Amino acid sequence: MPAARLTLGQMRRSAGRLASAGIAIAIGTAFVAATLLAGNLITRTTYAQVSAGLASSDLVVFDDAASLTQADVEAARGVEGVAAADAQGTTYTELNHAGRSIFQIVVGGASDARLTPLELSDGEWPATGDEIALPEDVATRLGIGLGDDVSSSRWVMDSEPTKLEDGSETYEGEEVIDKLTVVGLVQDPFDAYSAMGGAAVVSAPTFTQWRTDEAGPETSDIGTIVVALDDTAAADAVRTALADAVPAATEVTTTEEHAEQVVATMSGGQDVIFLVFVMAFAAVALVVAGLVIANTFQVLVAQRSRTLALLRCVGADTGQLYRSVLLEAAILGILASLAGIVLGTALVQGGLMVAPAFDLGVPLPESITLSAPVFIAPLAVGILVTLVAALAPARAASRVAPLAALRPTDAPTLRKGAGRFRAVLATLMTVGGFASMALGVSQGTQGALEVGLLAAVGGGSISLIGVIIGSVFWLPKVAAGIGRLVGAAGPSARLAAANTLRNPRRTAATSTALLIGVTLVGMMTTGAASARITLDNELDAQFPVDVDVATTTYDGDQMAAMPGAVNAAVDSVEGLRSTAAVTEAWLTTTDEDIAVTAVAVAPDQLRDVVNTPQDFDALRPGTLVVPEAVAENYGFEGVDEVALTGPGGETTLDVVTVDAQYAYAFLVPQDLATIYPDLEPNRVWASVAEGQDVADTLAAVQDEVSTTEEVVEVTGAVVQRQSYQQVIDVALGIVVGLLAVAVVIALIGVANTLSLSVIERTRENAMLRAIGLSKGQLRTMLAIEGMLIAGVGAVLGIVLGLLYGWAGATTALSSIGNVPLVVPWADIAVVLGVALVAGLVASVVPARAAVRTRPVAALAAE
Repeated sequence: MPAARLTLGQMRRSAGRLASAGIAIAIGTAFVAATLLAGNLITRTTYAQVSAGLASSDLVVFDDAASLTQADVEAARGVEGVAAADAQGTTYTELNHAGRSIFQIVVGGASDARLTPLELSDGEWPATGDEIALPEDVATRLGIGLGDDVSSSRWVMDSEPTKLEDGSETYEGEEVIDKLTVVGLVQDPFDAYSAMGGAAVVSAPTFTQWRTDEAGPETSDIGTIVVALDDTAAADAVRTALADAVPAATEVTTTEEHAEQVVATMSGGQDVIFLVFVMAFAAVALVVAGLVIANTFQVLVAQRSRTLALLRCVGADTGQLYRSVLLEAAILGILASLAGIVLGTALVQGGLMVAPAFDLGVPLPESITLSAPVFIAPLAVGILVTLVAALAPARAASRVAPLAALRPTDAPTLRKGAGRFRAVLATLMTVGGFASMALGVSQGTQGALEVGLLAAVGGGSISLIGVIIGSVFWLPKVAAGIGRLVGAAGPSARLAAANTLRNPRRTAATSTALLIGVTLVGMMTTGAASARITLDNELDAQFPVDVDVATTTYDGDQMAAMPGAVNAAVDSVEGLRSTAAVTEAWLTTTDEDIAVTAVAVAPDQLRDVVNTPQDFDALRPGTLVVPEAVAENYGFEGVDEVALTGPGGETTLDVVTVDAQYAYAFLVPQDLATIYPDLEPNRVWASVAEGQDVADTLAAVQDEVSTTEEVVEVTGAVVQRQSYQQVIDVALGIVVGLLAVAVVIALIGVANTLSLSVIERTRENAMLRAIGLSKGQLRTMLAIEGMLIAGVGAVLGIVLGLLYGWAGATTALSSIGNVPLVVPWADIAVVLGVALVAGLVASVVPARAAVRTRPVAALAAE
């Protein structure tokens, strides 16, 4: 109780000083809370984007061979706990109205709103076989609205096979034209069908009938069944029951688990979103916030060591002082951490509230999702770090003899044992930390992402702590050395340079406050810039062609030629950078052991339209370029050359395997003409020009093509690519928002330590005034000193930030591709400028109080 009363009394008398430490703790814990919330938000948004087609389903039944039937769908609906289950799939129809034709993807109406990614923007869902709901832009393109009729043309297979002359059977068919009434308009907020220009909707029975008409009565091609559960159903139990009810299913999983698998597949088998934006980023936030809190509180407690010693003189024992300081730290840590959690939560929720005004292009949740880690982790960090920061100063103050504590404290030197121990510890931590970080980068590049991130984050944190511990030995000398370069500016500059050496601990504590914040800013901006380039390259590989226009009819076993009117229509679209005429063909070897779908296109035209032109440097006459996946799937592995045959004869081509993500082999038109002399281009590939809106450009292509009255399929992977790009942009935008908090932390830290150091030197500054230093010279001296210390910390922080940022990005993203070091020069210039201004402001403001105090009064102050 005496210790508690003493603590509360001390806190009341030191409210001003405690407020500065409390602000640093609150901002640090807010940073941690905001980081965890932002990581969860990024994860949720990304998963929602990659699993858009699965809508809000609870469970998903997959079959890799797409061999499920409508009977399996009915079996899933009969499982206890299942509220609704629908087969996922698509079919196509040709829509015609007023001379315009569109080859349109069609899906069935959902039996539950949770099972469709589409939203009804106007009208109603189709209920009968003669009704249809259209995407808004498709209705606009056809010039129709609610209540209008549209003509639907489909190919329907015969219900009975036809016997051929050789005794074999085949299914023939005929074109069927239906008149459908537009009863609804739909939107696709998550871009589930954006690559196909949106999806029209017919009633579920109509869709099932259309699929049967298209594929034939004996065809089973359902690959996915989406399931919505009753509110009271146990997901695990239903999951097991579904696996038993649909034995042909390859997997029964949740939507979130499927999204995790997709993200991991796109990133080399690792869940990079979680590991980078949640685990690694949160870990860095914990370490950095802890260092800032510790640095600020240590300065505060160290300045009160003489007061604590005076309490010893009036009867307080060492235990009381020790407990008093720790209790004060605990109270301050709890209150400030709670405030920080509220602040961090409010910042992220506020960001979600204002995000719609910026039209990010990515649907974001309306509210944050609170979880135990969001509350416990920041609170634990705030309390624990504050206690640890107060531990050493409290122990030192309680162990000093009362009379000895009243004498002035000497600056630390390397000649003392503690100095040698500190130097050895700093060296070991710095070297060992960088070695661990290098090991983490190496492990990350070899695919061991979890181990790599653990080693890299841990090593980086240890090396940063080592740099901070050892800064007392070298940082003041560096600042003084730079100060001597400006010493010619006058006595104020020379005094400022000398002051950096007079108290190394004070100089190091002041500079490292900014070093921590600048290191974080540099690390995140460098890592974000490097990650952006890497992820852009990966998206280029995933979506190599922006727009693909293909014929939908066949001439024998090959696709029919592209009508000239379609080529002209695509070429007339202003938003396209370039187009290429492409011929898709089914090639077979002379011994018919290998067959593969190939694309013939002029090399120069191909490089102009694809997003990865470097993959086709080997494409030339006499060469068949085969992507690795195609080589594996079609039996070209280990093959050096291949002999191909066709109606025109035979040709032998050299096989070149490349690391590209395409579903075709590639050859030049001259080589294709030797085996298929009459085959003409049947596809058009196009790339969207830089700076053009991809959705508008795709719509323009569809508009122009629809006026030709030719039936072709228009797909735009560029829209889906942009959807993923928008997720990345939002994620990096959240990182930039967190950087603003990091800058505030750094400014609070440098302002605290510089201001307290100026207050600490009240008598010293008064002595300088007494011997002739003017008020202007005193202000100049403190300003130069602050800028020197802040500038050195900022420069070192920038260097460390570049190193840490590149190492982190390389460790996390090397499984995706090569990670370049991208130096954000503009950000670095801004950070350096802010650091110098921070040093200037933090020193000049308390200097105003110093110069207003009369020298005699200041000398008498204690």
